[in-house]
Amino acid sequence: MPRYIKRPVPFELYEIVLDDASDDELLEISNELGLALNLDEMRRIQSYFNSRGRNPTDIELQAIAQSWSEHCCYKSSKKILEEFIFGIDAPQNINIISEDAGVVEFDEEHAYVVALESHNHPSAIEPYGGAATGIGGILRDVVCMGAQPVALIDPLFFGTPDLGYDELPPGVKHPRYLISRVVAGISDYGNRVGIPTVSGMVYFDKGYIGNCLVNVGCVGIARREHIIRSAVKEPGDALILVGGRTGRDGIHGVTFASCELDARSGEESIGSVQLGDPITKEPLIHACLEANELGLLSGMKDLGGGGLSCVVAEMASAGGFGAQVVLDNVLLKEEGLSPWEIWVSESQERFMLAVPPANVEKVIAIFDKWDIEARLVGGVIPQRQVIVWYRGEIILDLDLDFLRSPPVYNRECVIEKRDTHGEMRDPLIDEPENYGAILLDLLSSPNIRSRSSIIHLYDHEVRGATILKPIEGRIGYETHQDASVIKPLEESLRGLAIAADTNPSFTQRDPFWGAASTIDEVCRNITAVGGEIHSFADCLNFGNPEKPDRMGAFRESCRGLGFMAKALGISFVSGNVSFYNETPAGSIPPTPVVLGVGIVDDVRHVVSSDLKEEGNVLCLIGETNLELGGSEYLRILGVDRGIVPRTDPHRLRSLMRQVLSGIRSGVIVSCHDLSEGGLGVAISEMMIGGGIGATVDITDTGSIRPDYFLFSESNSRWVVEIRRDDLDGFVARTGAKVIGEVGGSGLVIKHGRRRLIDLGLDEMIDAWSQPVI
Repeated sequence: MPRYIKRPVPFELYEIVLDDASDDELLEISNELGLALNLDEMRRIQSYFNSRGRNPTDIELQAIAQSWSEHCCYKSSKKILEEFIFGIDAPQNINIISEDAGVVEFDEEHAYVVALESHNHPSAIEPYGGAATGIGGILRDVVCMGAQPVALIDPLFFGTPDLGYDELPPGVKHPRYLISRVVAGISDYGNRVGIPTVSGMVYFDKGYIGNCLVNVGCVGIARREHIIRSAVKEPGDALILVGGRTGRDGIHGVTFASCELDARSGEESIGSVQLGDPITKEPLIHACLEANELGLLSGMKDLGGGGLSCVVAEMASAGGFGAQVVLDNVLLKEEGLSPWEIWVSESQERFMLAVPPANVEKVIAIFDKWDIEARLVGGVIPQRQVIVWYRGEIILDLDLDFLRSPPVYNRECVIEKRDTHGEMRDPLIDEPENYGAILLDLLSSPNIRSRSSIIHLYDHEVRGATILKPIEGRIGYETHQDASVIKPLEESLRGLAIAADTNPSFTQRDPFWGAASTIDEVCRNITAVGGEIHSFADCLNFGNPEKPDRMGAFRESCRGLGFMAKALGISFVSGNVSFYNETPAGSIPPTPVVLGVGIVDDVRHVVSSDLKEEGNVLCLIGETNLELGGSEYLRILGVDRGIVPRTDPHRLRSLMRQVLSGIRSGVIVSCHDLSEGGLGVAISEMMIGGGIGATVDITDTGSIRPDYFLFSESNSRWVVEIRRDDLDGFVARTGAKVIGEVGGSGLVIKHGRRRLIDLGLDEMIDAWSQPVI
């Protein structure tokens, strides 16, 4: 008996015969239709339709696959997220994690909105379009909460840039091509839509060959009364689809993201990559915010993963009702689309609005004014069903309680333990003979060198609210800043400090302490510019969750994030899980990216990392330990051993208070956290931005060897620059360690009578300034 029977209607609609299908036939249907559903899920669908005495249509089966995809329903991660990430007590007054973005109190009248997402698989297949539409999607996530976007963030991860072309696996694009096209996609979209890209990171590791990661974040601002939910409000409300037209681009985007990549993905899945249009997006944002601020909307949600299929079901379910849609009313880019293609297409620049009937004409008039198409496509119904009509026929009729109740798995976890016996005591390497050469190698290494060749492609000052840019310094010089600072309101001096981080080198060796170190670094970065950490968002990038070791790394990473966040009393207000990031060559490194947002009470007190004035004193805050595992120092030496740095959240919180107090009082005039490359790199970067030298004495290192002290990446540490008149009081209050003085034309580092390093500033700048792309 055929499994696909065309319905006798004047358009393409098939009945999928499931009622008597065998297990092999169920899996064959899933594979042939691109559903990415396993046997148990197909059996569950089969049972549902058997209980209704009929078979599904192709559009019904596709709709279920969208809602039940890993990307949309978090079926493998939900239990672990509930255990470690959700529900962390925090003092924020507004905190919504169940919708497109988190909403957090900014001041008495305003809230800031934060979102962090992944666009990994599309970017690996078509890097320009994948990255551009990642930016477009994250902007929509913030807008649909009623907020004006004010900042974009882009953590990026690629294979090693010096990879030989003969080393590329079949069907895989070279890392240098991928990064150039990803950056072009981000800059072209962000610059054209007029939102500054102010923060992010770029990390290189051989584990990302074949599966690069493109994570994108956005922060927005809104008056508290303008915050809107992604839900319908009551039966009778109209559903209006606004923005771009619907086409074949982006079909099966979420099911494609729920599979591993292979050599055929580039050709077979190119249609899953959406096509962005920033020129449409800019007026679309204005129109959506105007309609919302006038109080004309009941709810608003963007069309992202799953397209119309997911947005209608999610909005209706969140409101406690159902919906019906007339698919004929959806404006199309081209003729000939099947109904199921219209329903699941992820074409970009689209929002769904729930509108009271009395406001429909007013809303359509606003979008017409902005030259944006708006069409009435359906309405809210009291029964919890989704019903879709096309050319007078009902082609989809599903119970929301079934559609919105996907399976939730308790995947097997295997925690891999590495033997670290003795690694804290035994020497890992011989002490180097040439410390200067080591430092120059670190400064020029791909994970430390300047990102200016990327950052300067982004407009990070558009809208005129960027107080501290991602790269800046004394005139004629520049260096990386630990976080960017945005002043989102014209009438207020209150600011937002923004930073995003992770260290895959740590998480590969120890997912728990690596993830804990990620939280530590984000907090250090926010603190270093004068911000007080206020909220987190996460984007958790891992391999195939059906493999126990991948799931074990995911669980340990979540446990590490939760351990730190709970102790600090800071909640995760938004997040995303991206699984199946692997190829036949293996999984990506565990990559839990964390976006931190801090509050700056007065942006006039923000400090930068570049050195300011000759004669000032350098102090080290925090303790250096024998922890070289995962460090850039060992990486350039080719040593894969050592303990990953530990962290104590209570100690971190105490030190953050000391640093913040020094910045707010004006005692600290520059500050830089210690991360990749340790103390040696941190001081170098401060010098490079200030165009001035420094002399450092590390004689008093206790029992720690000089190279360990200079290049350890222990957590909870900062270098601060203090005016000499303020030094005694600062050291007495904080216990900071005096390590040097600002001045000269290069870097001199002494240890007793030994001069370990004597480098000119120019050769340091030359090493650090090698372009990434």
